[in-house]
Amino acid sequence: MKRVSQWFAVAALATAFTIQTVSLQAQEGGQDAPRQSRRQGGGGQGGPGNFDPEQARQRMMERYREQLGVKDETEWKLIQTRIEKVSEARREVGMRGMGFAMGGRGGGSAGAGGSGGRRGFGGEPSAEAEALQKAVDSNASSDEIKAKLTALRTANKDKEAKLEKAQDDLRKVLTVKQEASAVLLGLLK
Repeated sequence: MKRVSQWFAVAALATAFTIQTVSLQAQEGGQDAPRQSRRQGGGGQGGPGNFDPEQARQRMMERYREQLGVKDETEWKLIQTRIEKVSEARREVGMRGMGFAMGGRGGGSAGAGGSGGRRGFGGEPSAEAEALQKAVDSNASSDEIKAKLTALRTANKDKEAKLEKAQDDLRKVLTVKQEASAVLLGLLK
């Protein structure tokens, strides 16, 4: 009987703590509203539906510029162009397989309220990935699947080579300190 009463006491204490925490969060929520509004682009209207990828890209570039310590505008334009190439190549490498793993097999169709074949995080899978998925879905022969798999792997190697070249091109215009910062930022290996 003593254990049951101890258990109820612990449960009551946990419940009281949870209620107090929720109450404090609700009170603080009112104070954070102006800050959240500024972060979301103003007007209190900023939610997931109002995400502006261009603003996010600009903020990321500003962060890179600050972290790399680039003051000169001409120098920044050269570095920024190369960072953009690295980012694009990284997205290409990162997209492989993501569409099917994240978006399922069909990904929906435009007519059914889907995304018209877009999968994953808004990217489109490569033609090679789509061909492989189609072969798997249609129970194609092992030889056909193997050929599609080889084509996908070749395309992926090409994308990785493009990323390595973009990273090498970026590395060439950076000082040693900037290169170190770029590694810490994940731009370079």
